[in-house]
Formats: sequence, C-alpha cells, structure tokens
Amino acid sequence: MSAAVRGLTLPQAFCGKSRTPYPGAPLKEIDMLHYAIVFLVIALIAALFGFGGIAAGAVEIAKILFFVFVIMAVVAFIVSIGRKG
Repeated sequence: MSAAVRGLTLPQAFCGKSRTPYPGAPLKEIDMLHYAIVFLVIALIAALFGFGGIAAGAVEIAKILFFVFVIMAVVAFIVSIGRKG
C-alpha cells in the first residue's frame, strides 16, 4: 500500500508517523506546540553558546506560540464539550 493511499504525505511516510499524534487532534494546535518547542530548543542552544540576543528572541517567540497553543487547546476542548452535550 503506498503512502498516498494511506493518507500520508511523503515525509510522513518515511518517518512512519501519521498526521496527528492522537485521533481528533486539531492540526493547528499540534503545529503550534511543535514550533513552540523548536524555538525553545533554539533558545537553549543559543544561550549555551553565548548568543544572548538570539536566545532572548527565540524565547519570546516560544512563549507566544506556547500561549497561543494553550488558548487554542482550551477553545477546542470547550467546543468539543459543547458538541457532545
């Protein structure tokens, strides 16, 4: 069975990952959390090597993305409760 038949894109087929880590997960929320973690790692690496300005910028971006993720997760949770109830 090819990757396209299973609904996976080419990079996902090579990584062996499905599009969402759990069924019903909104893709925007997963992407936002992913980018928040990426910027946090960039900030930690930049701080380790002494690049304070880059680290501070990456930390601010990571904070913003994390809080946007949290807000979107709460909204999705409330909407899902409303649909079931």
